[in-house]
Amino acid sequence: MGALEGRIAVVTGASRGIGYQAALGFAREGAHVIAIARTVGGLEELDDQIKELGGAATLVPFDLTDYDAIDRLGGIIHERWGKLDILLANAGVLGVVTPLSHLDIKVWNEVMAVNVTANWRLIRSLEPLLLKSDAARALFMSSGAVHNCRPFVGPYTASKAALEALVKTWAHENEQTSICANLVDPAIARTAMRARYAPGEDPETVPLPETIVPDLIKLASVETTENGKVYLCKEHRFAD
Repeated sequence: MGALEGRIAVVTGASRGIGYQAALGFAREGAHVIAIARTVGGLEELDDQIKELGGAATLVPFDLTDYDAIDRLGGIIHERWGKLDILLANAGVLGVVTPLSHLDIKVWNEVMAVNVTANWRLIRSLEPLLLKSDAARALFMSSGAVHNCRPFVGPYTASKAALEALVKTWAHENEQTSICANLVDPAIARTAMRARYAPGEDPETVPLPETIVPDLIKLASVETTENGKVYLCKEHRFAD
């Protein structure tokens, strides 16, 4: 029996990168994955791989800035399963690598819409379902950018700082419930976002996304009871 046997898991940004590998890992451990992404082709490829593992997935293609669709997602999960055990809010955007003073307002708004507001809408829509679980686990992808504040990625850094505040607040609100909500700092991984941020970097020197999947499986399991913390994948521990 897998570590997530019989659990219902939502994974956003599931068509590639960390989300794709996490969805595969969750399915391998026995979870039914509700996979969300904009890219239908990537979701269909994921579905094929999960079926090869003997698992099952439900594909829900939509853009997370379609907030009404997030509300509909909650309704669909309620009708079909009546609860949700795991939320991996992985989807995010980098924006444009440029000085803050040169940034177009449309880019700022997009980054905040995906990285902050969409995650709040997921919390708003899915909390009632997570409360129906005996041991709900909610994970949100953060970044070391919150603390190092490197130049030229200001909207991304600001959005992840806001996300950390949002999730920690929600975690404290749920201290007396079955929900444990934490943030995950994956360090660096060989993703399309990383390639955009560091175009001159040799990708062979960057760890593959699947290297952090064992950590995500552990964090999504009922054995992890920490709440409102940041988990550092590179060090395999929660930050102090």
